[in-house]
Amino acid sequence: MTDFSNMIEGYRRFRQTGWSQQRERWDELNEGQSPKVMIIACSDSRVDPAQIFDTNPGEIFVVRNVAALVPPFETTPGRHGVSAALEFAVQVLEVDEIIVMGHGKCGGCKAALSQDLKDAEPGDGGFIHSWIELLDPARAKVIAQYGDDRSRDVERAMEQEGVKVSLANLRTFPCVRSKERKGELKLIGAFFAISDGQLHVMDEQSGIFAPA
Repeated sequence: MTDFSNMIEGYRRFRQTGWSQQRERWDELNEGQSPKVMIIACSDSRVDPAQIFDTNPGEIFVVRNVAALVPPFETTPGRHGVSAALEFAVQVLEVDEIIVMGHGKCGGCKAALSQDLKDAEPGDGGFIHSWIELLDPARAKVIAQYGDDRSRDVERAMEQEGVKVSLANLRTFPCVRSKERKGELKLIGAFFAISDGQLHVMDEQSGIFAPA
């Protein structure tokens, strides 16, 4: 198992290879960042966007949370981490594209579908349940189509519907809606299958995910 001491060894390898081999790039990044793509992905340890898309430092602006969720736009006081990152990416960095990437075997989506954490208290699952309530519209759609079936196909349907929920919520943000309307920003839905390493991209018109 990897622990912090192993990670320090990894850091030293990075310093000797990745960092030194891209020294000019790191010098550029020291002056600032200008990524053109924002990726909203799950915190799951198996789905690192930088690894999946084989990107270089400074190429993607990444937000990761349970189930790759975007909350709807709201103006109530609070600590809105995803919304703050989104605002920074769109208004300050002026990214051209936002990718919402769901994935297979997503624990957050599975919990939202089963509602196993529904009665948990904060500190014992309550925080997670409150967060994945954002997936209630996705769950309702999947249950309406599949009933009580809990097969792998149903779980995948839930995972992909979750991506659609986040895309819909992105469009509730005025800055996103305005820039998309002007053609200055593109929203993309994606799904990474851990089982076979295949990336699927959603067709905007049909809502169907197909291998990239």
